[in-house]
Amino acid sequence: MRTEREILEQARVIAVVGCSDSPTRDSYRIAAYLQRQGYRIIPVNPTITTALGETAYPDLASVPEKVDLVNVFRRSDAVPGVVDDAIAAGAPAIWLQLGIRHDEAEKRAREAGLDVVSDRCIAVEYRLLGIRGPLERE
Repeated sequence: MRTEREILEQARVIAVVGCSDSPTRDSYRIAAYLQRQGYRIIPVNPTITTALGETAYPDLASVPEKVDLVNVFRRSDAVPGVVDDAIAAGAPAIWLQLGIRHDEAEKRAREAGLDVVSDRCIAVEYRLLGIRGPLERE
């Protein structure tokens, strides 16, 4: 199991499930912050077509490339389906945002070999850990 630092330092492509196209929403602001740090952000939301200058996809199965991390901005009751999709997509890690937990789904993800972080804000952890984003690592 990788640490939060290792997950963030090794990631380059982050699928943001529940990403909004509205700059007033946390999912948009946090995805934009990560994008500014050099991560490639792939919005995943069936109700939008683009966000942050990127094509949005209705679900993880529709994303045409490998993702390094699935960042989840959905209610806890939606987590089991997202975990199933992340496993099917071959994602190595899933990050559930602050306030989001689902013990059974998290256990299933770990058993499938995914690294799991739950109930933590990815942007806060990025800052606290002093991570260097992909642009800084090149």
